[in-house]
Amino acid sequence: GAAVARARLALDDAGGGRLSDVEVIWRQVPKVSGRGHYGHRIAFGADGHLWISSGERQKFDPAQDMRSNLGKIIRLNDDGSVPADNPFAADGGVAAQVWSLGHRNPLGIAFDAQGRLWEHEMGPSGGDEFNRIERGANYGYPLVSDGDHYDGRPIPDHDTRPQFNAPEATWTPVISPAGLVIYDGATFPQWQGDALLGALSGQALVRVSIDGDSAREAERFDMGHRIREVEQGPDGDVWLLEDGESGRLLRLAAPGAG
Repeated sequence: GAAVARARLALDDAGGGRLSDVEVIWRQVPKVSGRGHYGHRIAFGADGHLWISSGERQKFDPAQDMRSNLGKIIRLNDDGSVPADNPFAADGGVAAQVWSLGHRNPLGIAFDAQGRLWEHEMGPSGGDEFNRIERGANYGYPLVSDGDHYDGRPIPDHDTRPQFNAPEATWTPVISPAGLVIYDGATFPQWQGDALLGALSGQALVRVSIDGDSAREAERFDMGHRIREVEQGPDGDVWLLEDGESGRLLRLAAPGAG
């Protein structure tokens, strides 16, 4: 299982630094075997709360089990304590940490300028998702999906179970999304307010247009390599990290930029 820790970073004049007062403030429970679907991206909201995406570790049922924090989006204070206004705070235990449930392998979370939280996650055989995260909502995995199990067994589609939140955008065939930013830079003004996400199996940078509470894929740039992470630089340039031992760090800048 994974953990989140906080520490104090002290820089020195030589360009180095060290961490002190390291403290683990969250752990995924229960610990399970296997190497898949950790998720574990973090983001801070405008109010200072810490958000953690926690994958279901390819164990399926824990995504719906409130005794576990697998397959959930977690909301904490920055010291690891539980905010009193979390939707399941009154239930205590790990359930109190949960903001939303029914997730598979969430590898990107980001806030837009209006304070809405967006998340993407890998589907099984088909059905990668781009979701708008709502308080206390259940996103249905593994009970519903726009994909099927790898062995061919069908999973009911989202439209068969309207009590679960359906994704705003889906991908079949999958793109295997990883990394997410909501772009607000000046280098590519036409992208402002859109989501940029990497695609592993899709080997691309994918731009998703966000219109209010809805979203759709708007553009796909073939990068020829698996893209593991996307970040926006302070100058508005876009940085991509390729996946694998020979992966490169790429910078996307305006034409003619140095």
